[in-house]
Amino acid sequence: MAERTFVDYRLHDHGVAVLALDNPPLNLTTLATLDLLLAACREIAGDEKVRTVVVTGAGERAFCAGSDIGEFARVREDVVGRKLARENEAFSALEKLPVPVIAALNGVTLGGGAEIALACDIRIMDEKARIGFPEVKLWIFPGSGGVFRLPRLIGPAKAYELLYTGDLIDAHEAHRIGLVNRLAPAGGALPAALALAETLASRPALALSLIRAGVRDSLSQTTAEAIDRTLADSHRVFTGPDLDEGMGAFFEKRAPRFSAARGGGADTSTCA
Repeated sequence: MAERTFVDYRLHDHGVAVLALDNPPLNLTTLATLDLLLAACREIAGDEKVRTVVVTGAGERAFCAGSDIGEFARVREDVVGRKLARENEAFSALEKLPVPVIAALNGVTLGGGAEIALACDIRIMDEKARIGFPEVKLWIFPGSGGVFRLPRLIGPAKAYELLYTGDLIDAHEAHRIGLVNRLAPAGGALPAALALAETLASRPALALSLIRAGVRDSLSQTTAEAIDRTLADSHRVFTGPDLDEGMGAFFEKRAPRFSAARGGGADTSTCA
């Protein structure tokens, strides 16, 4: 049996971090996975060198096929406290990272795995993969984001259908309904996600960070609150370190080289 690290986090070139769910063969989430995922998110959030994150599954069979049902007997007397609260904390930490997050759905994506994908900004899916929320078929409930993140993404009617039936859909249907952003050829989800991540890593880090938080928070804001937030964020960008480089590149007719970190300081990573 392959060695299990549960979560493998590495910072690659140009500020692109790859966070791999590594519990072969199906990359099931476990109590250990949740703790390591949360720890990795905290490390990423505090590292100004990280400009984008790609989340994927180790191997070729699965992004993540959901929870390890073998653990249910250990937690059923306090499933909320011992598992679901930790799961929601970890997935919310992923959703709240201050950088763009891309999911490379390189294989089957089920239940908790699909809920991890929902916490990402952009989903790129292998055209041979399938995705779904089969919890009701397993006598349980999608308790870590499915019932609130899914309808925000694809609308309540289609969300009801997927959650009520527990049926899986293929990559082309997932793309058609807006559950995933892009399709990749078989075996190509991770390379496609890395290519997009490198492109985003070359963009101004502060603006991207504010966009991510602004879009996420707008879902619970009034229009007036969203306007106030947008104006405050615009002030930060227009008084931030990237403006001079952006304007200079525009007038000099060259590609900009944004080097400032999202917090406004110097970034030691190199952008393409």
